[in-house]
Amino acid sequence: MNYIIKNGKILAGNGKQMQADIRIHNGVIKEIGEQLEIYDETIFDANGSLLTPGFIDLHIHLREPGGEHKETIETGTMAAAKGGFTTVACMPNTKPVPDTPEQMQWLMNRIEETAHVKVLPYAAITKGQLGEELTNFAGLKENGAFAFTDDGVGVQTASTMFEAMKRAAALNMAVVAHCEDNSLIYGGAVHEGDFSKKHDIPGIPSVCESVHIARDILLAEAAGCHYHVCHISTKESVRLVRDAKRAGIHVTAEVTPHHLLLCDEDIPSLDTNYKMNPPLRGKEDREALLEGLLDGTIDFIATDHAPHTSEEKSKGMSSAPFGIVGLETAFPLLYTHFVEKGIFTLNQLVDWLTIAPAKAFQLSSGRLEVGAAADITLINLEKEKDINPLEFESKGKNTPFTGWHCKGWPVATFVDGESKWNDGGAGK
Repeated sequence: MNYIIKNGKILAGNGKQMQADIRIHNGVIKEIGEQLEIYDETIFDANGSLLTPGFIDLHIHLREPGGEHKETIETGTMAAAKGGFTTVACMPNTKPVPDTPEQMQWLMNRIEETAHVKVLPYAAITKGQLGEELTNFAGLKENGAFAFTDDGVGVQTASTMFEAMKRAAALNMAVVAHCEDNSLIYGGAVHEGDFSKKHDIPGIPSVCESVHIARDILLAEAAGCHYHVCHISTKESVRLVRDAKRAGIHVTAEVTPHHLLLCDEDIPSLDTNYKMNPPLRGKEDREALLEGLLDGTIDFIATDHAPHTSEEKSKGMSSAPFGIVGLETAFPLLYTHFVEKGIFTLNQLVDWLTIAPAKAFQLSSGRLEVGAAADITLINLEKEKDINPLEFESKGKNTPFTGWHCKGWPVATFVDGESKWNDGGAGK
């Protein structure tokens, strides 16, 4: 179907918003301008919404196969569409793990059958994510692997990581790392800080993350590999990435909305919806993350969407699984608490959700221009409501942001020119 989106607004380089219509033919943006003529097209009335490139989230968990009670490719990508995301990259901690070309091909077929948005699947670095035997990198790439990661567990042996980086570099692929030294976890469930001490809960020290990043940066330099740091969380980690970039090492990093918004001082009680990995760190860490995002040390924002059932999350702070959902709340939370308060601009926020991740991983998406794929997000910047997990498309309801009042909500999403989400207030 060919569309013409009428009565929208787009961001100009100076931060101002301009009136604009967008013509979509055969899944591609054909024309952008004011008061475009209507031909044989379906009219989609934006009703004054902001039109942006479709958001990109390069760190989510879809749980399928093996964890369909928590999420599926179908439900997770519908949650993505509702949150304004048109491209997502799913982590490999599934059962079975996508660690063979055959399993990767199965996953690609399942994505083709059930996904509502574009899905880029990660392949595991090691078989079974056990950190021992490397997978068939070339075969996995040939069958659709986006990049390589053992996300959920850090690769513990330097020699294994070094060989992985060399293989990835030879294929012009990235190694994406969950950075955690298992010998420094100490059975922790939260950050080692005032909260852990107050509640007598084993804490995870910051050095658990930063020591792995330091090791991997030097390995990446030696291997000539693109090395990407998942969900960076400590001030020491930010310093290391900043120094690596200054040294010319090919390192990129992401930060989550929850690590920008919260620190361990904000955990109100033994509420497992505040339990994630890496954990909410100290106030100085949160401030360093914001500074790192603003100065370019951290490249983009990713949600680490990690759905779990309420039964799993009810097991107490020490036993409940790590993780929260984030696809459907990322933009309104960041818009309300940072853009509306003048901490960063709307242009910056949109860039960190679109252009920046696309640039870091050389993706063709993330652009709102003639000739680009018609991956478009419509946002009502004036819409206000409370976050209510019962309204989520995701199976996961595990969020610490229940009841938070937010402004600026995605109201419609197009993927390759097809309408994939509409809240009912747009398009009429």
